[in-house]
Amino acid sequence: MPIYEYRCEACGFQKDYLMKMSDAPLTTCPECSKETFSKMLSAAGFQLKGSGWYATDFKGGAKPKEEKKEAPSPACGTGACPACTS
Repeated sequence: MPIYEYRCEACGFQKDYLMKMSDAPLTTCPECSKETFSKMLSAAGFQLKGSGWYATDFKGGAKPKEEKKEAPSPACGTGACPACTS
């Protein structure tokens, strides 16, 4: 459940509330009983950094497998390719 920060514009009372996202917002100040209690906009408690959030981003997680590279084909005229042997 998220923590919402509320502040009364009339008396300045401020308090944090642990509420469900589906709960109705509070409007009545518990200190002065006026209808000026509202949610404050605050920063998130975490930051996402990096190029993305994938299973390979975890420490000790599986690393992506490297693709096998094919050996370069031999130069024509050496007798190693099918075109030279025919």
